[in-house]
Amino acid sequence: MLKRRVGDELWCISQPDHAAASGYLAAHWGNGEFARPGRYAPFPDPERLRAETVLAIAEHDNGWWEWEADPRIDPADGLPLDLTSLKQSDGLQRWRLGVSRFQDNHPHAALLISLHAYWLHAPRVGAEHTTAFLHPLFGIPAQWPPPEGRDLEEARQFVAEQHALQILLTERIKGDPEWDAAVEPRHLHPHIRLLQLCDALSLHLCFGGDRERTLLEIPRASWNDRISLNIRPAGDRRVAIDPYPFDLDPLTVTLRSRILNPEIRPPDDFQTWWQARPRREIRFRFVR
Repeated sequence: MLKRRVGDELWCISQPDHAAASGYLAAHWGNGEFARPGRYAPFPDPERLRAETVLAIAEHDNGWWEWEADPRIDPADGLPLDLTSLKQSDGLQRWRLGVSRFQDNHPHAALLISLHAYWLHAPRVGAEHTTAFLHPLFGIPAQWPPPEGRDLEEARQFVAEQHALQILLTERIKGDPEWDAAVEPRHLHPHIRLLQLCDALSLHLCFGGDRERTLLEIPRASWNDRISLNIRPAGDRRVAIDPYPFDLDPLTVTLRSRILNPEIRPPDDFQTWWQARPRREIRFRFVR
């Protein structure tokens, strides 16, 4: 759950709803200047590669389905805990579920989701550090609170576990002669980065879309052609991007959210009350 106070409203956006907006952005990514997913380098079936990539981006937070159905409640406000308030162990378990759901039928999507989780945690535990895969919103590892004690060991174990799984998934993908090129760096690296980027852009909207940001290491025509994206609020829930990466201008993006009065206190029968709250549509527009 993402909880954010925006003006006089409290937005409560589920992780799967946030991820669905990420997938929508990925499906519209690409124009005369930016390559579409699947076309960062020659590939036998670029539309299949594009479809698998968009699936991974749209479902990268599917491991939160169970948690969102029966969330833990924050005693401070009686509402579901915000993502940032959860124990690390809860979040790691969500990633494990999310990767396992797709590894049988969609190993490439599972690989991208696993790599997304890996690069969120590896820099924090000193496993790897490369600017190209640092999350576009969360900055360098020095800006993140490093885990300590038991959390540190748990995070290291998770990173090692995901790395081992990635090796297995990679070998499976290489076993398909029509698909093995998908794990070559010229294909895999830009798609990992695109997942991170679409996640960041969706989170930017979930947080209100009212800040200027510069997102680094964004693949344009190929992995070797990487640039920065500048985003800024343009009024009336419009978000300007330079350079502009989408196939529609403007691109309307809809977030589904429960919108509450920040002063509200839910009753004891939380589930009945929560399910009775309508999900409303919050519309943003990305513009050139």
